[in-house]
Amino acid sequence: MPNYQNKQDEKFSSDELLIGRNPIIEALSSGRSIIKVMVAKGVTTGPAVEIAAKARKAGVPVQEVDRKKLDFMTSSATHQGVVALCAMKEYASVEDILKLAEDRGEQPFIIILDEIEDPHNLGAIVRSAECAGAHGVIIKKRHAAGLTYTAYKAAAGALEYMPVARVNNISDTIEQLKKQGVWIYGADMNGEDYLKTDFSGACALVVGNEGKGISRLVREKCDVIVSLPLKGRINSLNASVAAGILMYKIAEKR
Repeated sequence: MPNYQNKQDEKFSSDELLIGRNPIIEALSSGRSIIKVMVAKGVTTGPAVEIAAKARKAGVPVQEVDRKKLDFMTSSATHQGVVALCAMKEYASVEDILKLAEDRGEQPFIIILDEIEDPHNLGAIVRSAECAGAHGVIIKKRHAAGLTYTAYKAAAGALEYMPVARVNNISDTIEQLKKQGVWIYGADMNGEDYLKTDFSGACALVVGNEGKGISRLVREKCDVIVSLPLKGRINSLNASVAAGILMYKIAEKR
C-alpha cells in the first residue's frame, strides 16, 4: 500500500484543492485556472466521469489516481471520486509577456521551462527570473509543475510580479517566438561555453527537466545550446541553480 504521508509531492494546501462535483463544475464553467483534475481509478459512471470529460474538453489534464490518495489529500472529506488542483494565480499568455517587454521599451527576455516537475524548482526559477529582469516564464501544461502553493511559497513573492504562461506545446511556442525575432538559447550539456555566448537582443532561455534535460524536439528548435563548465565529479547542476546563473549572464549582456 502506498504511504502517501511520506511523499513530499502529496502535500497540498487546502487553498489549492476543489473537492467534489459541484465546486469543480463551477470552476470549469467559470474558466478558473486548474492545473489538473484527479479522478479515482475504476470509476466508469457518474459525476466524476462527466467532470473528466468536461475538463478534457477545456484542455485541463485529467489523471486517474488511487482512491486512497484522494482520501489522504482531502482528509477523507466527501470527494465523490474527483478532486481538482487549482493554480494559486491566474496564468498569463505568451502575448502578455511580449506586451510587457514592449511596454517597458525592452527586448523580450523570457524563460521557458521544458517539463520542470519540482514545484520548488519552479518557484525558485520564477524568483530568479523576476530578480534578473525577465519579462515572463513559460511552462508546459502537462507533465510539469504548476503554480501550486508550494511553487508560490518558493517564489517568495515573485509571482506577484512575474507573468507565467502555460502552453500545450513548447516546440510550437518556440516557433512562434522565433517569428517575433526572439533568439532561443537552450541550457544543456555539450553546448558552447556560456561565458563566450552573446546573449544580447531578444532572447529566451530554455531550461529542461530535472532528470532528462531538454527534450530532443525542443533541443532541435533552439538556435544555440549553452553549457556551464563543471569542474567537479558531478555531471549536472540543479535546474534552478543553472537557470539562475544563466539568467544573470543574460542580464549582464543586456
